[in-house]
Amino acid sequence: MAAKAAWACRAWRLPLRAGPAAVSGLWNTVAAAPPRRPFSNDKVLVELEESTGVAVMKLKSPPVNSLSLELLTEFSISLEKLENDKACRGVILTSAVPKIFSAGLDIMEMHGKSKEHYAEFWKAVQEMWLKLYDSSLVTVAAINGSSPAGGCLIALSCDYRIMAENPKYSIGLNETKLGIVAPFWFKDVMVNTVGNRAAERSLQLGLLYPAPNALEVGLVDKLVPEEELQSVANQVMSQWLATPGEEAKRESSTPNPITKSMMRRAAVERLQKHRDSDIDNFVSFVSRDSIQKSLQMYVEMLKQRKA
Repeated sequence: MAAKAAWACRAWRLPLRAGPAAVSGLWNTVAAAPPRRPFSNDKVLVELEESTGVAVMKLKSPPVNSLSLELLTEFSISLEKLENDKACRGVILTSAVPKIFSAGLDIMEMHGKSKEHYAEFWKAVQEMWLKLYDSSLVTVAAINGSSPAGGCLIALSCDYRIMAENPKYSIGLNETKLGIVAPFWFKDVMVNTVGNRAAERSLQLGLLYPAPNALEVGLVDKLVPEEELQSVANQVMSQWLATPGEEAKRESSTPNPITKSMMRRAAVERLQKHRDSDIDNFVSFVSRDSIQKSLQMYVEMLKQRKA
């Protein structure tokens, strides 16, 4: 018993003089709590609840969760860990930063850097999307803030999207507004979600949809009050995990459910086949003087806003 008490004190940094009652109360608390396994890093918080098999991944890179090379790398590593964890069946993606899901690709990764850096950055963007869009896990986006550009891409790559019912929050692939052309695989995901005509209009005009309009066009599947977002995400996850395909996947440890794989395979294979040329195209495009000047103007505008 003494050894048990000493172990508890070491694990929880309790002084031994806290007494048997304190240690006993601690053990009761531990026993009652659901088993949770965190393995968070600097920019992505991850917590897996083993009793349900559901993990929550929260982007945590203030002020706006910009998709930097570091965040993208951490995101891919975290998702891969969950993929390889037999206890995990689904992931809820959300933000730890108030009022923003993700502002998209970090402009500073695309401005004033070497061509080698641009190539490394774009490869990380590709890797993030391939792991998420082709994930064998059920993925639910709990969008608790605005989600332009790359943030929208993350949400679109999930199986289901729930957005906070706030007209101040918006979502869309608005790269055109920065003079940037969305690559073909961004387009593919948009078309697969909202259809060809809505995607064409959205991409050409760089539209950002307020939450009610996002639901109307099909960018998101459901709007809920912000305080209910996490609970509804859990309910939706339970519904998806209860489908026969998910049950079969869990029992036989097969790859993606057949339907998900069938619907997404063409887009995934298209990028896999053209990854190198896509990187080359991005590096060539973003290195242009005109694009660098456009990005410089945007950076200056951001600095003025901060000031």
